Amino acid sequence: MNSSPFPPTTRKVQLDEKWSFVAKKQKHCTGADDLFAGDQWDHVALDPDSRLVLSVVVGKRIVENAELLLSDVRARLGGRVPELVTSDEYPAYPEALLAVFGAESVPPRTGRPGRPAGPRTMPPPELRYATVHKTRAKGRVVRVESREVFGTGAGQPPASTSYLERPNATDRHRNARKGRKTYRFSKDWDIHAALTAFTMYSDNFCWPVRTLRVKGRTPLWQQRTPAMAAGLTDHAWTMEEWLTLPSVQR
Repeated sequence: MNSSPFPPTTRKVQLDEKWSFVAKKQKHCTGADDLFAGDQWDHVALDPDSRLVLSVVVGKRIVENAELLLSDVRARLGGRVPELVTSDEYPAYPEALLAVFGAESVPPRTGRPGRPAGPRTMPPPELRYATVHKTRAKGRVVRVESREVFGTGAGQPPASTSYLERPNATDRHRNARKGRKTYRFSKDWDIHAALTAFTMYSDNFCWPVRTLRVKGRTPLWQQRTPAMAAGLTDHAWTMEEWLTLPSVQR
């Protein structure tokens, strides 16, 4: 994907995965033929300041899809490195972040005997990556801790994925095939992925978020969508605009 000509004003990114399934439950899947059946995860990247859904990748919970998600985020940011990335403790993200944002570096010689260290991939110095560790007791979260992986969080707020968990719940409400403990589910992966993109990306432009409103003159409060808060548009789009205007600007 080419870099966005109008990158959003994103400085922070939250990452999370939302479960659903296609065609049948995972326990009924048998081998490689079921790559597009069984458990399917929405890998989502969100800007917590504007509530803008930056990217969604639907598929198995594997490293390759985490890399696809972050590669798309980097393209949408015009190649810019976010200053803070937070996620749960899904182990694929550190590897994916290094693959997408990392740079090759050769450690300096130490002067000691032995073969010098070879090149290695290092995170950019401006990137801070932290994870959220949740301690549960009797099915309830009793403690939440922030753990630094890259960079330093000295004097910074703790890591959080709460802003992304809210849109995840909203998406389950608006997209019936994502509901838990229900008879409604997708039978075709392509339709499943298309509806996921439709509901989550249309939220960016068409649905104002109450907590994003700002004081104005007339009316007293100006309602804003995530796309407005991110500087991508100046008004809330109608569904007709969303469906008829080109999605790619050149």
